[in-house]
Formats: sequence, structure tokens, C-alpha cells
Amino acid sequence: MIIYPDIELRKGRCVNLERGRMDAPVVYDVDPVGAACDFSAQGAEWLHVVDLDAVFNDGDNAPIIKEIIRMAGSPVQVGGAIRSIDKVRRWFDAGAGRVVVATAAVKDPHFVEAAATAYPNRVVVSIDARGGKVVVEGWRETTVFTPIEFARQFEDMSLAAVIYTDIDRDEDAPESRMAHTTELAASVRTPVIASGVVKTLDDISTLRFLPNISGAITSRALFGGVFKLSEAIAIATAPAGPTAPFI
Repeated sequence: MIIYPDIELRKGRCVNLERGRMDAPVVYDVDPVGAACDFSAQGAEWLHVVDLDAVFNDGDNAPIIKEIIRMAGSPVQVGGAIRSIDKVRRWFDAGAGRVVVATAAVKDPHFVEAAATAYPNRVVVSIDARGGKVVVEGWRETTVFTPIEFARQFEDMSLAAVIYTDIDRDEDAPESRMAHTTELAASVRTPVIASGVVKTLDDISTLRFLPNISGAITSRALFGGVFKLSEAIAIATAPAGPTAPFI
């Protein structure tokens, strides 16, 4: 299982949005490029970088992301308002390893098909869900789709993966649990990258035994010092024991 360090950018700074709120981001006093290089030095197979300003139509962090791509040494998975083939092409021309499509996958699924056809196994669809429904536009709009039925429409496309963010789990909603991620991963053929569920190393220990989970994205726990990336990678890549834990 691959651990994806998540670098979220707002006005050139590494941040984390609690409950998706742009008005009160948690700001980390680290240089984004330096953080990316440090993660790479700790063994990151991939970096996950999101341009939050682009998501909220408030400028962009493209120059910093391009510098991360040039300097970090690990391939970069780029997300943030990627809604046209031209923008997909520009990111790949800039050296991105993958691009992540989120809101546009709901509003224009044919765009996803066109991008996946042009760049097979390099496009990732991001699915964010709250209360059993897919949400878009930075978690501000709720759709009628369940995560499973939405993910299944992309089964026959040459996607690299699907990112599934369980917002209820991310926000510690009452009775939130790993089951939603488990159910989605078991219901689709496309590899699933879990997001919003890694708070401790124990969560990584659990995820690595779940079928069809190819990776996990983590940000708050890394930048908050809960664990080091090298520790997470060691658990995610440890040889499997004779039996898997009961989930």
C-alpha cells in the first residue's frame, strides 16, 4: 500500500481545512517545496498536491507546484480545479505524474473519459462523500449520487485510481467508521486510495489489509506530528503476517 503525503496549498502556504472551511485554515509553518523534498527523502513513492486556491477560484499555486515537481524527486499527483483537457495537458507537460479530477467528474463525466483515453492510467477521479452522498465544489454542494454508484460509472475507463474521502470520518462525525471506505473498495474494480481516514498508525495497519485499497492519503497527522512518513511507510509496506486482523 502506498502512503501519499498530502500537501494542500493556500496562498503559497501548506494548510489544512478543518470541515472544508477556507475562512479558517490550519496553517503549517513549513516551506511547501522543502516539505515535499523531505517527504521524498523519507521514501515517498508519490506526493499528493492540491491547489486549494484553484478549487475555490481564488488564484492558483501553479508556480509552487511546478517547483515541487522539479525539485522533490518523487512523482506528483496534482489536483485542484482540473476541468479541461487543456489543463490536463498543461500539467502533464509540466511533469506531473498524475492529475486528479474531482468536481468535473460529476459535472462532465465525458471529460473524464476523454482524459483517461488520452492519458491512460494517469488520471485519478476524486470522490468526496458526506452522509452517504457525493459532494462537490469544495464540499459545498451535495449531489444525488451515492459513492458506489458514482464510482461504478468509471469502471471501464483507464483510470489510475479512485480517491475516496469519507468526510464523516474525517470530521469525526458520531458513529463514523472505516466501513464506508471498505464497502466502496469492495464494490469497484478500480484501485481505491483512501482519504480522510488516517489519523493514527493503527489506521494504516487496518487499511493495508482491506481488499482493493492501493493507498492512503494523509496530511493532518503528518504535519501535526502524530507520526513520521517513514513510520507510516514502514507499516504500509511491512510483509503480511499469517493472518489478517478482524475488521
